[in-house]
Amino acid sequence: MTKKLSVGGQAVIEGVMMRGPGKIAVAVRKADGTIAVDLDGVGTIGDRYPILKKPLIRGVVSLCESLYYGMKALSYSAQVSGDEEETLDSKEMALTICTSVLLAVGLFIVIPTWTMRFLHSFTTNALVLNLTEGLLRLGIFLSYIWGISQMSDIQRVFQYHGAEHKTIFTYEHGLPLEVENVRPFSTLHPRCGTNFLMIVMLISTFIFAFLGWPSLPVRILSRVILMPVIAGISYEIIHYAGSHMEKTWVQKAIWPGLCLQKLTTRQPDDSQIEVAIASLKAVLPEEEIIGENAEKVS
Repeated sequence: MTKKLSVGGQAVIEGVMMRGPGKIAVAVRKADGTIAVDLDGVGTIGDRYPILKKPLIRGVVSLCESLYYGMKALSYSAQVSGDEEETLDSKEMALTICTSVLLAVGLFIVIPTWTMRFLHSFTTNALVLNLTEGLLRLGIFLSYIWGISQMSDIQRVFQYHGAEHKTIFTYEHGLPLEVENVRPFSTLHPRCGTNFLMIVMLISTFIFAFLGWPSLPVRILSRVILMPVIAGISYEIIHYAGSHMEKTWVQKAIWPGLCLQKLTTRQPDDSQIEVAIASLKAVLPEEEIIGENAEKVS
């Protein structure tokens, strides 16, 4: 089987964003039932500065670029699907991303480490305090995911998330991108961003456990400063796991993230799969699409 391109995606409002080498596409189901596809060229800053493609560094770069393109795709999908009348400009997008990051820092860093003041009255053991903080952070994260998964609008996004995974699996297995071929595949994918977030939570708990227990401002600052390091390590784990799924220990290592995907994905219907297929086909090289059509004819 010919080696397939590395493609990734994201669910958006009533649609799917797919990103391949040099192209990014957002396919959205419009209110009239048709599918709108926005295709654009995309690069990475790593092309201009090769050092940014080095292990550990590339994960942070990838995360930042994913946030930017993800917000852009969400803005487009909201407009096309009819949820919003205007798209976000660059300044509004930057403000939205900054606000989201600050909220994440408050929810997953400030609150957990501040809450440990109550446990500190019972023990001064830094390892116990750090591990308990990590467990609390993980609990907040899981509660947040579970909470939003109960919202009807989010459940539709999670269906498109499932359609994205199934479609990518179909492509990776060399099958023609047709609804019938996509349906049987799993909604759980080892390279999913949900896996990445779970690994970030687990790696951060391990690393922070050995930092001692300084003052609250120092704890918050140290955790924020180390997040790029943790993101870099987590990216390398996901990157390795995606190409070594045959190894038993890899399957066990990504198992927590796959379990979490059961919250962030839902089984899609055929119309949602069609949207994911349209998005993926848009970023594939023309010769692959021609080859697929030729296979159908034969």
